Amino acid sequence: MLAQDSSPVGVIAGVVLDATDRSLVIRRSKTLAGERVIPLNAPAYNAIMRLRERSQNLFGADLQADWYVFPSAEGYSKPDPKNPMSGWRSAWRSLTRAVKCPACGELQNPSKTCSNNECGADVEKVKSSIAGLRFHDLRHHAITELAESQASDRTIMSIAGHVSQRMLAHYSHVRIDAKRRALDALAVGTKSEGYVTKNVTKQAQRAILPLQLLEKNGGDDGTRTRGLCRDRAAF
Repeated sequence: MLAQDSSPVGVIAGVVLDATDRSLVIRRSKTLAGERVIPLNAPAYNAIMRLRERSQNLFGADLQADWYVFPSAEGYSKPDPKNPMSGWRSAWRSLTRAVKCPACGELQNPSKTCSNNECGADVEKVKSSIAGLRFHDLRHHAITELAESQASDRTIMSIAGHVSQRMLAHYSHVRIDAKRRALDALAVGTKSEGYVTKNVTKQAQRAILPLQLLEKNGGDDGTRTRGLCRDRAAF
């Protein structure tokens, strides 16, 4: 969590947050990539700021740099910021299963009726749009987006920590598919085809005109460049 002086910021189980350059320093990794630095984009940094505000509400304004962003026993009466939470499987399941009541908009666990006593709407058939989403799917989706954005293999490896040629080949295939879809879009619709064809034709016609002028001005009628004409005749 963020220290008050916005210096190095806190820990998430082997990940150090640094506010000076808005980055994550990953010290432990399941891959052979080892330590790496990942910059935080604006949404990610804003999420960290919200976690900092939450920590201040729990532990006061004087936050320590070595405290954990996700403390042990969070949600209970005595959370401990000096130790990390053991896991978030239950929290993730609750998050992905939560449904929104179509009548009052309240977010809640799946049930037959809305948990809002004043509403009581039937929510038995309402399903979460992210039901079944795995936490690791977020990583896979992010890397897919990087590949489709034409990020280089080196950039993807630096962020994701991949060292497997099999994984690089997979995301290279994703990148090729994205290029193919972009090119296929050029062939959709007669209007687009007509526009491209007409403009290519016009460009070709504009290119022919200077060539004709060059031939005339440099021709045997004596207007200019007699030396070029003699050299061309010699060849």
